[in-house]
Amino acid sequence: MFNAEIGYYGTFSAILDAAFVEPGSIAVVSQSGAYGSHIAHLARQRGLGIGQWITTGNECDIDVAEALRWVIDQPDVKVVMAYAEGIRDRDTFIEALEVARAREKAVVFLKVGRSDVGAQAVSSHTAALAGSDAVFDAVLRQFGAYRARTTAEHLDVAYACARGLYPVGNRFGIFTLSGGFGIQMADDASACGLDVAPMPDAAQEELKAMLPYASPRNPVDATAQALTDLPLMTSYIAAMLEKGGYDLFAGIFGSGPASPTFSASLRKALREATAGHQGRILALSMSAPPEIVRSYEADGFLIFEDGSALANALAALVWFRRSFDVAKQARKEALSTTRIAPPDGVLSEHEAKALLRAAGIVFPEEVLVRSDEDVGAAAAAIGFPVVVKVCSPDIPHKTEIGGVIVGSRSEAEARDAARTILSRAHEKRPDARTDGVIVSRMITGGVETIVGVVQDATFGPVVMFGLGGIFVEVLKDVTFRAAPFDATEAERMIREIRGFAVLEGVRGAPPADIDALAAMLSRLSQFAADNADVIESIDLNPVLVMPRGEGVLPLDALLVASRSAADH
Repeated sequence: MFNAEIGYYGTFSAILDAAFVEPGSIAVVSQSGAYGSHIAHLARQRGLGIGQWITTGNECDIDVAEALRWVIDQPDVKVVMAYAEGIRDRDTFIEALEVARAREKAVVFLKVGRSDVGAQAVSSHTAALAGSDAVFDAVLRQFGAYRARTTAEHLDVAYACARGLYPVGNRFGIFTLSGGFGIQMADDASACGLDVAPMPDAAQEELKAMLPYASPRNPVDATAQALTDLPLMTSYIAAMLEKGGYDLFAGIFGSGPASPTFSASLRKALREATAGHQGRILALSMSAPPEIVRSYEADGFLIFEDGSALANALAALVWFRRSFDVAKQARKEALSTTRIAPPDGVLSEHEAKALLRAAGIVFPEEVLVRSDEDVGAAAAAIGFPVVVKVCSPDIPHKTEIGGVIVGSRSEAEARDAARTILSRAHEKRPDARTDGVIVSRMITGGVETIVGVVQDATFGPVVMFGLGGIFVEVLKDVTFRAAPFDATEAERMIREIRGFAVLEGVRGAPPADIDALAAMLSRLSQFAADNADVIESIDLNPVLVMPRGEGVLPLDALLVASRSAADH
């Protein structure tokens, strides 16, 4: 570890051979000493100071979560660059992320082990348990940490955040001397979610009057003519900042700032153009020696050589601003606790639903009909058409044995369906215990989704949500949240999936009841958290999300008790 603020450098890292690291607003917390040293070296090259630096190695005592929690408490730290292969202490880790978000301190996280090969390397490199990468990714989003995909992105985003300045919106203005470069940055920005909104019509007319063959829309292309008439460039950029309504601004200048011919006058023109706008996010894409880059940074600009990296880093600033605002608005909802007794072995669908109903999960009306009872009468009482399903704790996947028949429209059809189902169960699973058949009202319509709970090795119970059918089977369009969470977080979870537009209503379909879905996900998360020690997994599949105002209806439930609960 080292603390540059007090001049303590407790490391044998070779990065100190040439010079000590200067103090600054960045903290580094890394499970890998080598990576921690490397990122500190790159940060120093980028002109960033590092106040706190801790690498935890194999973590015989202090771990990443503890170190992260500690550096967030340090008053001079604005950004934490974190690296981990796995997390041991879930609660401290989540607490650290929550405190960082509440204090508007950016955590930029590089987590390795995304692939199966990478995960195997992780487990051999340290004693840390990698856990599911998809879950880790979702938990970082849930608690406001930005996940970097590469070392370059790790550095770029931390660099952008180091000033602690975040935009209020995502409107992005681009000034360029080359149409091609401007279009490329506009494409990158749009892909990152930035709004490359056009200049107002009146402002475009003013710019056109200054230079008729310029393109004043956005990107604003003043052409190379602006380099021979720098006051013109000053006017163009000033107009963008004053009249464009942009939260973020970028200028594309290539190697121009390094030119001995006009570098000084170019810098002067940019300073004049941006005077009074230092509270705005100002960035330049340029290539120049470090001393020139530092001078532009001193003028208030973020400097990037690569335009794609610039757009991505500015989008990260927008993401952090929104995440910080979410934390301010968050109000912990009081959810009722539902603690259940350890399940006695494997549960049938009917038993699983009974437990989940106690937690506030609503299911369609159904009846368990035992072998000595009349299926026809039960079906008539519920109302036709009905679905008839085998009920057995030993047959979790009923369709695989033909254990579900839908659409029975009379007492006779319901009785025939029950006989057929029980015969198939006896033939294909003679060892299975059967409690009888479940008769339930047949439900149609709605959007098919899947909801589940799994026990993650790192984060404990996590809730999964996704669209059903091909979306989950082929596209694997699902997301996760660590339990418990409130309905507001559940709605953010729902909106993360790529197929969210289906729930909003497509091709004339009505919007789905997202509020009811979010409430159900939140209740399920509380149930999962309350019973983390006795439940291994829960599957609600399918869950039909009905039109707005009509609720959600899970049609099947599978609850698997943990081994310790079963032993109990």
